Amino acid sequence: MNKLFALILVGTLAGLSAACASGTNTTTPTTTNTANSTVSATSTPAANANAAHSANDDIPASVRAALPDAQTFSMQHKDIPAGTISEMERATGTPVADRDHHAYLAFSTQGGARRQVGAATVVNAGGGELVIVYDSRNGMPVIREVRVSNSRNLPAAFLDQFKSKDHDAPITFGNDIRAAGGVEEAMARQVTSAIKADVLAMQALYGAAHTH
Repeated sequence: MNKLFALILVGTLAGLSAACASGTNTTTPTTTNTANSTVSATSTPAANANAAHSANDDIPASVRAALPDAQTFSMQHKDIPAGTISEMERATGTPVADRDHHAYLAFSTQGGARRQVGAATVVNAGGGELVIVYDSRNGMPVIREVRVSNSRNLPAAFLDQFKSKDHDAPITFGNDIRAAGGVEEAMARQVTSAIKADVLAMQALYGAAHTH
């Protein structure tokens, strides 16, 4: 699988912290064995201009566009656990070529309080790039929406089927996801597999531990 870029959590992805319990938290994610870069979506002090410019270059324009309320981003690099890779490969029938997972956590500060306003990943599928935007719900990353980040034409009728999907939701082409809107079946299968794999990775890396 191409490198999964990412688009939430018990001391990790803010908002994904209660183990399958109700409620939403906004805890800043911890980052053990990860590479992090928190960057401003607006301006930075002049003394840090060069470093800030380099860091901001690492936030794709498509991610910024998908999370317009964000003032800052925290770019996360984490290794997908071996057990999750096996689960991803079983679920999608596609080998995982790279353990390195990238996610972009989005934050906004209002009234002096910093809160997470979402997260995003960028995945390659069907010959193009997709931005998957996540929210937090009951300790799980939940898909808010899926956006096309280049000229690849994937109709909303197809992409909207992934809204509200999470680790526990079935994401199987032909059953839960169909080639709606005239999308080619082969492409629809590839996109479905890529999104399913990313959901599993996000749950493993940022989701609350399941109790069921």
